[in-house]
Amino acid sequence: MIKSELIQRISAANPHLYHRDVERIVNVIFDEIVDALARGDRVELRGFGAFTVKHRPAREGRNPRTGEPVPVEEKFVPFFKTGKELRDRLNVPKKKGH
Repeated sequence: MIKSELIQRISAANPHLYHRDVERIVNVIFDEIVDALARGDRVELRGFGAFTVKHRPAREGRNPRTGEPVPVEEKFVPFFKTGKELRDRLNVPKKKGH
């Protein structure tokens, strides 16, 4: 699902809201998550999961074609860990005979 599909589904489920307002709300939520991560904060959505930022220190990589060493700068990468409720919903045991 892409962001525009999410906005469309929320709009369809909430016909009393204007589409442009739903779009604005979704964008504000995503912007707040990004801003919190940029500050180094953890964002936890209970039952869904938690977003954090992991630090990857500088290291020496390799050029896959030549095998030559290549310096790789340090970087910060987003990390998502699923919540228990989400994991449980994704791993519902299948009923026998289906």
